[in-house]
Amino acid sequence: MSKKIAIIGGGNLGASIAEGLINSDFSRPVELTITRRKPASLSRFAEMGCMVHSDNKKAVRDSEVIILAVKPYNFADIVKELRTVLNPKKHVVVSVITGVWIAELQAVIGKPVPVIRAMPNTAIAIQQSMTCLAHNGATDAQISYLQQLFDQLGKTVIINEKLMDAATVLGACGTAYAMRYIRANIQGGIEIGFDAPTAALIAAQTVNGAAELLLQKGTHPEQEIDKVTTPMGCTIAGLNEMEHQGFSSSLIRGLVTSYKKIVKE
Repeated sequence: MSKKIAIIGGGNLGASIAEGLINSDFSRPVELTITRRKPASLSRFAEMGCMVHSDNKKAVRDSEVIILAVKPYNFADIVKELRTVLNPKKHVVVSVITGVWIAELQAVIGKPVPVIRAMPNTAIAIQQSMTCLAHNGATDAQISYLQQLFDQLGKTVIINEKLMDAATVLGACGTAYAMRYIRANIQGGIEIGFDAPTAALIAAQTVNGAAELLLQKGTHPEQEIDKVTTPMGCTIAGLNEMEHQGFSSSLIRGLVTSYKKIVKE
């Protein structure tokens, strides 16, 4: 099913979505438009065959799937600009705006345009995102299409919208948490003798392999931990020291702190 897609807001996330679509087989029959106030920064996408400009209304008129990737503080002004050209019979709006609820968007749109809320992460650029979807007013065909779209860009799950803030923390902020863990691994690797590039390679591939074990085998982390912890061994000694220093509790507290920040705003 071919659709014309417009990404309103070609910042970090919007550009990552565009890059992932371009690199996926899903994008081949798709006409993709990306807008930004200063479109010169999107010149690489123009070279790949995308329409790139700053006219949001034109992008909407020329498209069917509208991905809103703008900042939360100015979403209302942008949607007010677009609502005159949004058509309930033609368009479906996909919002990747943090902290903005479907009901808020629908109230500003002022028309029964179906809205799907999506929370991907920046790994969408390499088709490895974890994307959570919630919807209101969309048809089964529209939901199926959007799920197929985001499945090309990683893994997708449909959730209740009340969990979207939590999904933002676990799936989107979680990228930064994972990067910080990998960075600490690299620093530790350097301290025990590796040069920085080798430590970075070992740390990143080890985390990648650990994640793939869980995804492919469907096991619990503790099952995989048990396989590498021998009695009186170095692994359990290191794990216990990390726990003594608050490793798990600090991570959980960080997640909860991020969640409270989103909820307050």
